[in-house]
Amino acid sequence: MNRTVIVLAVSLSVTTACTSRNPADAQVIPPDKIMDFSFLYARNCSGCHGPNGTGGAAIGLSDPVYLAIADDATIRRITADGVAGTSMPAFAQCSGGILTDGQIDVIIQGIRIRWAQPDALRGAQAPPYAAHGPGDPKRGVEVYGTYCSSCHGTDGQGSKRASSIVDGSYLALVSDQNLRTNVIVGRREWGAPDWRGDAPGKPMSPEDVSDVVAWLAAQRAPFPGQPYFSAVQTGGGTR
Repeated sequence: MNRTVIVLAVSLSVTTACTSRNPADAQVIPPDKIMDFSFLYARNCSGCHGPNGTGGAAIGLSDPVYLAIADDATIRRITADGVAGTSMPAFAQCSGGILTDGQIDVIIQGIRIRWAQPDALRGAQAPPYAAHGPGDPKRGVEVYGTYCSSCHGTDGQGSKRASSIVDGSYLALVSDQNLRTNVIVGRREWGAPDWRGDAPGKPMSPEDVSDVVAWLAAQRAPFPGQPYFSAVQTGGGTR
């Protein structure tokens, strides 16, 4: 009889252990079904745009000035398709990325809901996100001297206050639109002001922004990278 009791007790223990397991612990959510903003942002965006959108290698997505000039369609297009020739990859599956359209919608909506501020511009009229036409690089020299040289140096090579803005490696990694966005929005995490704060009491006009971006773009090397000699000299000759 004791043997029967022991067998019954063991059976009940095994049964209880199996039935008490939380079913959720055994569930595996397919990657394309994850629709949590915090998870999606942390895994796909924070490495460049910083935790909580504070910025890093790329502009802070929590910057309310950025969100005031870039609409949802613009942010979605950049997220989905990336920016060719820069470090911004495409995330949409249709463009070779890993995120579904629904997941991208979650990211865009989450950014807007959490970080946008209706009064970000405080009544000011910001230059448009996209240029309406090409800028004038010759006039851009004057604009640079007025608004940028106090931090980036008279020739753009940098100073104690800010780094070089004409560095070949930097210009090779950013698009003209990225330059424009940085000029308008600034970089709060680096102490760089937006278009209103470069020259006290004299905000940049849309033309100023376009012209200084045109000047900066003109400093970009046509074939960036380490130059290599076409011939290697050895011993008694060239090969």
